[in-house]
Amino acid sequence: MSWHLEPLIGFDLETTGTEPREARIVTAAIVEVRGADVVARHNWLADPGIRIPAQASAVHGISSEHAASQGRPAAEVADEIAETLAAHWRRGVPVVAYNAAFDLTLLAAELRRHHLPSLSDRLDGAAIGPVVDPYTIDRFVDRYRKGKRTLEAVCVEYGVVLESAHDAGADALAAARLAVAIAERHPQVALLEPAELHERQIQWYAQWAADFQRFLREKGTADAVIDGVWPLRELAPAQG
Repeated sequence: MSWHLEPLIGFDLETTGTEPREARIVTAAIVEVRGADVVARHNWLADPGIRIPAQASAVHGISSEHAASQGRPAAEVADEIAETLAAHWRRGVPVVAYNAAFDLTLLAAELRRHHLPSLSDRLDGAAIGPVVDPYTIDRFVDRYRKGKRTLEAVCVEYGVVLESAHDAGADALAAARLAVAIAERHPQVALLEPAELHERQIQWYAQWAADFQRFLREKGTADAVIDGVWPLRELAPAQG
């Protein structure tokens, strides 16, 4: 049976910013789905320990005051998210995240910030995965399609209902359902085993990054650098 007909774990973070090594978790969701059914949901609200910029609050609707008064300590939230993901990976269940390199790198940075075990540590030193990233897969299988590649836009393309964009639970569920929809439209994706699909995405993302970097440099941005590492970017060396 193809991976998209088996259990999948949707994952999403809403955060304080757009730089994954610096931004903090505000809300998070992990949604377990099988087919059209939602099997389990986990949701978190964190106190990020810093003020949430107005532009970030405008996206996800969480103010600094609300997060500080109602959110749980960021270290507890990051630890629980990481342990939940690791538990699914230990069972061999794919984690689906739209633009996974952002969410997983941000989570890894939070774990380091709070001196918690890394994702790899929780897997006895093994690499994380399998990860399914509809963003990366869609860019490969439909490379020349015009238009935006936001979660909202790609959900429209594949007929997936996104109930409330930038709500972590809604985005996590939509990502999982989008992975299924892409697999159904593109049998070459559905036929891959999860581990092989993970490895293919490493290659696809690196090729996209190299092509995009070359494009930017040809257009005049001579120093453009696009990070081609997926699904977990390198963190800055630990201080001290």
